[in-house]
Amino acid sequence: METTNQIGLDVQKSEELAALLADLLANYSVFYQNSRGYHWNIKGPQFFELHIKFEELYNDLFVKIDEVAERMLTLGKAPAHQYSEYLTQSEIKESAHVKDGNKSVEEVLSALKTLLVKQRNILSLAGEVEDEGTTALMSDYIREQEKTIWMYSAYLA
Repeated sequence: METTNQIGLDVQKSEELAALLADLLANYSVFYQNSRGYHWNIKGPQFFELHIKFEELYNDLFVKIDEVAERMLTLGKAPAHQYSEYLTQSEIKESAHVKDGNKSVEEVLSALKTLLVKQRNILSLAGEVEDEGTTALMSDYIREQEKTIWMYSAYLA
């Protein structure tokens, strides 16, 4: 029985990574839809600047969703595509506060914190099994999101 997959990684560890990526994909997908809601429905004096920031956010999430799903496929697991499945799996929940600018920013910060914890776990396992592709992806995401947290936090200060 083959112990490595088509890209030379341990089959069992690749399955573990793909499962963690599936969880990340669910969280990204719910966060993406929340971000669309923030963008579409924001009201008040912060409208112009937050409308633009939320559009930047959901465009970034759209790219990351595709990259995570494709990384899962590279590791040998098909990604789910049903929102019903994402909603049951995601730690990030659907937002009901999409009109309030400060509340939306607080939810963005909370979601990013959730993603960072998950991505650091994936980064750790990917490093153990020398999965450079997943390691590079998670490192890039973590670096970008730490800066995003700083910026959104400064907005609320």
